[in-house]
Amino acid sequence: MTRPRRHDDAGQAFPIYITVVAGLLFLAFAYLAVGQAAANRNGAQTAADAAALAAAQETRSQLAGDWLEVVSDPTKWQDILDGDTALFDDCWRADDLAAQNDAGVDYCGRDGLLGYKVDVETDKPVGDSIVPGTEDKHSKASAIAVIEPLCTFDLPGEDADEGEGEGDGNDTLPLPQLTCDDTNWDLDPDDPATLPDPEDLFDVHLAD
Repeated sequence: MTRPRRHDDAGQAFPIYITVVAGLLFLAFAYLAVGQAAANRNGAQTAADAAALAAAQETRSQLAGDWLEVVSDPTKWQDILDGDTALFDDCWRADDLAAQNDAGVDYCGRDGLLGYKVDVETDKPVGDSIVPGTEDKHSKASAIAVIEPLCTFDLPGEDADEGEGEGDGNDTLPLPQLTCDDTNWDLDPDDPATLPDPEDLFDVHLAD
């Protein structure tokens, strides 16, 4: 009867053990590389989202300021609510927010009637990994932020006071009620508490 050769069996198993360990280490490094790339990509998307929103919010503030300047003349409200007076020159805010998120703006410009599109690239590369070429690869991302008008109103009829005779020329018609996202505003230009804020007039959000 032949005895088992324990030492020979152990010697044969050792290369298999080394191969398995090496394979597991390779997988671990591969997962790490994927994680590095994903984190870098997520950082790029965060920077793009923040940059686009910042530019849109700045333009919203300008539109709200335009509206306040003509609040006593409701015939001019609709053009402002439609964004016709928007200059879309607030990409400097996109630059600021991208920089705060370790990225640079490759492109910033108007998108559609009331929106900004921003493309960014991360300042930092993915970094060294087992995947060749990642050490110098920078992630890129894009985002679109939309300015959405929230308010509606009805102008009084032009013939509302016909047949009432001539007044003394000093009468001032009340301003129409402004309805913004189901909230009604009875406006008094002399009372700031009755005037909506920029976020009441316009919503700013990322495009779907």
